[in-house]
Amino acid sequence: MLKAGVLGAGHLGKIHLRLLQQSNKYQLVGFYDPFTENAKKVADEFGYKLFNSIEDLIAAVEVVDIVTPTLSHFDCAKKAIENGCHIFVEKPITTTVLEAEAIRTLASQYHVKGQVGHVERFNPAFTAIKDKINNPMFIETHRLAEFNPRGTDVPVVLDLMIHDIDIILSVVKSKVKNVHASGVAVISETPDIANARIEFENGCVANLTASRISMKNMRKTRFFQKDAYISVNFLSKESEIVRMNDVPEKPDEFAMILQNAEGVKKQIYFDKPEVEDNNAILDELDSFADAINNNTKPVVSLSAGTEALRVAQMIIDCF
Repeated sequence: MLKAGVLGAGHLGKIHLRLLQQSNKYQLVGFYDPFTENAKKVADEFGYKLFNSIEDLIAAVEVVDIVTPTLSHFDCAKKAIENGCHIFVEKPITTTVLEAEAIRTLASQYHVKGQVGHVERFNPAFTAIKDKINNPMFIETHRLAEFNPRGTDVPVVLDLMIHDIDIILSVVKSKVKNVHASGVAVISETPDIANARIEFENGCVANLTASRISMKNMRKTRFFQKDAYISVNFLSKESEIVRMNDVPEKPDEFAMILQNAEGVKKQIYFDKPEVEDNNAILDELDSFADAINNNTKPVVSLSAGTEALRVAQMIIDCF
């Protein structure tokens, strides 16, 4: 088992502490949080060992799980890597692309692994269909959330939209060509609602909308590709695939058949893949342990986290 420690014991940090303790791939050593009152409360309530400093925690573990505010990601990651620790860092990887690239370089120099917490990669609705996504040419995403003061220290692009940016970059095998976007700050000092259009060199276009001031929650993505439409509901954890194939010689009398202007007929098939429930955060943490133990590439590498941040910054620069 890998000795692990957590930096940050806020809302998400407490979830990571609980899951690392449950995991059979880690030995939870303890945590550090600079907010003394909260740290002592968490330690007393759950019995986790509280370290007196970041340095003390890092010296006692092999894996550092960074669940602190984004502004401190770089400093925490740098200290951990320079002490030879593998790092799991919550999204976004860092505040700036330069910081992210520096972390990638350091990890390479010290021969340690890193993974970024883009948890939607482990959403069962996505994992159930990701192998069915083949050269999508149009993608549409909606990630809407009710207002929550937690997370408003960064634009909605880094708070919410970056999840969808990472998903899109993981399935579109092409470089970003152009980005157009607009955003509006309604209640925060940074944009609370944003729309972006990402154009790729292979012709694929992605249209993304994110809001943290909506009346209801929504996390949906739709992929359009040749002869298929794939829908993923990240919130309800459901997927649907609508395919169009050539009409068989003797179609079923209830078959849904379309005919285009050229007279070509296609039969529509509906498929709802079986989606197995899971704990996506536990799965991403365990997958990182596997990458360390097997010396394989993490599912969401530091490079992937850097590219998601790079595109997110391109979007923000449009505002």
